[in-house]
This record gives sequence, structure tokens and C-alpha cells, in this order.
Amino acid sequence: MDLTAPRSHGSVAIRLVRQRDARVLQNELLSNRSWLRPWEATSPDGPVSFDMRVGIRRLLQQYRDGAGVPFVMESGGQVAGQLNVWGIARGSLASATIGYWVSERFAGRGITPTAVALATDICFSELRLHRMEICIRPENRASLRVVEKLGFRYEGLRRRFIHIDGDWRDHYAFALVREEVPEGVLQRWVSGRAPQDAATVPPADRLHA
Repeated sequence: MDLTAPRSHGSVAIRLVRQRDARVLQNELLSNRSWLRPWEATSPDGPVSFDMRVGIRRLLQQYRDGAGVPFVMESGGQVAGQLNVWGIARGSLASATIGYWVSERFAGRGITPTAVALATDICFSELRLHRMEICIRPENRASLRVVEKLGFRYEGLRRRFIHIDGDWRDHYAFALVREEVPEGVLQRWVSGRAPQDAATVPPADRLHA
């Protein structure tokens, strides 16, 4: 599957990451440390390298292996962040997970939900996946707004699920399956048909997170 051509809606686009993106992405990560650190995946084995050249090579190898799709998010032609489709499973599962980050100066402009909708539609229509999942820390209010806007369905609390900011953190899990969005996630959202309460977290899970 050739995903090299950008996919866009309005001023927002996603495209496959390129090796020459390393410098701008590394600059964004380093200049947004206080903004991104609370939500960044870390390793229980110790510090992770910030060498984006190595990171991009690894991501593109995963893409060639069919295990993931690493996108760059752009707004008005400027790099605004990254969106990674990872953990692609084929066969009877046919699923994947989406993770993303956006630079602070681009936050609040609708870039991330647009990019997530574009990526999910690609996964459903072109990669022929059946289920897409997004896992979010309970404290990450901005990221929770993304799944609320797009109508991702809340599926449950996952305790100490991912190593984030130096420790194992609880996450809320949200998902969509292809049959829920026959017209596509983006079209459902922009036409105002995304369910407003699908991502609602039950009080019991909010209490224990």
C-alpha cells in the first residue's frame, strides 16, 4: 500500500514521515519539553535517545514491515507534530493503535482531531483494518477532547498500562470499528454526526483512575 501521498482536509495534512524531517521534528521535541514530557512514552529500562534520525529509520522500517505507519502532521505546510499508527495486527484481529503529539503553538486549532480522523479513515478504507484504538492518560484533558469530538467509544480503564513520564500510568481506552463509521470518521465529524457522549468515562472509572 502506497501511503506516500499526503492526505488533507482544509489546511491540515498528514503524510508519511521522511528522513529529512529529522531536524525539524527534533527541534520541535526539544523546544516543547515542558509541554510534551507529561505525556511522552518512556522506558522502564532507562533514558531513550532523542536522535530523530535513528527514530525515523526505525519507524520507516516498521512501515516497510507492515507493523506501523508513521505520519507527520502539518498545518499550512508547517510541521505541527507526529501521528503514529502502531501495533498493526492482521488476520482475525485486524487492528492498530494511534498515538500522537502536537507542538504547543499549534494546539487548540483542530489539527489533531483532523489528523486522527484522516489517519483512521486511511486505516479503515485503505489498510482494511477493522478496529482502531486510542489510549489516553486520565489527566490529559486536551487529548480526551480529541476522542470526544470524533466520537470514539469508551471501552475501559487500563491500569498501569504504558510507561509514561517515568512510571507506569493508568490509561482510558477508546476505540472505533469500521462498521460504526461507514461514511468515514472525518465526514461524520465535520457533518456534525459524531455522537457527543460516546467517549464519556463512567464515574466509577473516573474515581479509580
